[in-house]
Amino acid sequence: MNKVAVIGAGAWGTALAIQAARAGAGPVALWARDADRAAAMQQSRENAAHLPGRSLPEEIEVTADAERALDGAGLALLVVPAQHMAAVLAGFPSLPPTLVAAKGVTRDGLRLPLETLALRRPGLRSGILSGPNFAVEVADGLPAAAVIASTDAALREDAAARLATPGFRLYGQDDPVGAQVGGAAKNVIAIAAGAVIGAGLGENARAALVTRGLSEMARLAQALGGRAETVSGLSGLGDLLLTCTGAGSRNFSLGLALGRGEALAAILAGRNSVTEGVATAPALLARADAAGVDMPIAAAVSAVLSGQADMAGAMGNLLSRPRRHEGI
Repeated sequence: MNKVAVIGAGAWGTALAIQAARAGAGPVALWARDADRAAAMQQSRENAAHLPGRSLPEEIEVTADAERALDGAGLALLVVPAQHMAAVLAGFPSLPPTLVAAKGVTRDGLRLPLETLALRRPGLRSGILSGPNFAVEVADGLPAAAVIASTDAALREDAAARLATPGFRLYGQDDPVGAQVGGAAKNVIAIAAGAVIGAGLGENARAALVTRGLSEMARLAQALGGRAETVSGLSGLGDLLLTCTGAGSRNFSLGLALGRGEALAAILAGRNSVTEGVATAPALLARADAAGVDMPIAAAVSAVLSGQADMAGAMGNLLSRPRRHEGI
């Protein structure tokens, strides 16, 4: 097989590079923006900053040279934060068929990841790789599953053949809009779930919030041209469950700290990785408003993050909403 190029050497990009090597995809290039960091990873065979203690297989070459990373590649995985995708793409004039493994809505333009990619690389064969996956568990080879969402059936099959193993099950589906909405919204709902637990409101409240959050996700997916049932799959409900309950979730842990009364700036200052829900919340809400979709949980999270409401006020607003038929 041709080489797989992974663009982005954070925890998830590194884990996917390890998985591609494990799957026997052939040579794997792992591109890092910083040349010194790339050289250190190539020499030490470890991503000490973001995935310490996990060795890089010999099939992986770490490089900061975009041309070298893509040379001979038959598939690219774009694994950079949604807010930085456009800037990173500027350094890659051409790409092979590409799966985007980023989740969010951009503050600039209110775009889902594939919309950013289509704007910068029109006509490129592309799809989304999404699911309930913690990077460290995938790197360790623990059982996991994800979705390749694309309207390009041949791309779905080729990418799955390159990346899947018995312990990393990949399912194909043709609703990339629904998959992207699930991936973006679950980070915002996870902040709310963490805040509920941090504030001591209990497991009943978390279960209710997660369930109603799923309804918000389904409404937005439908409004943007996706399918509600997609949100019930791995890229929606599966990812939501993991992110709202797993101790390794950056968004849940941020909400947990907010619920306990910590300041947002102090929480973010103590982190060396991106918590996507912080930037996504106001952008997701704006995109929903433009589509005429009511997302009260996302609105509450956005208000707390922007300082427009405190935790008590946001919770009070949610609990005092008029009763309604359940539905979505």
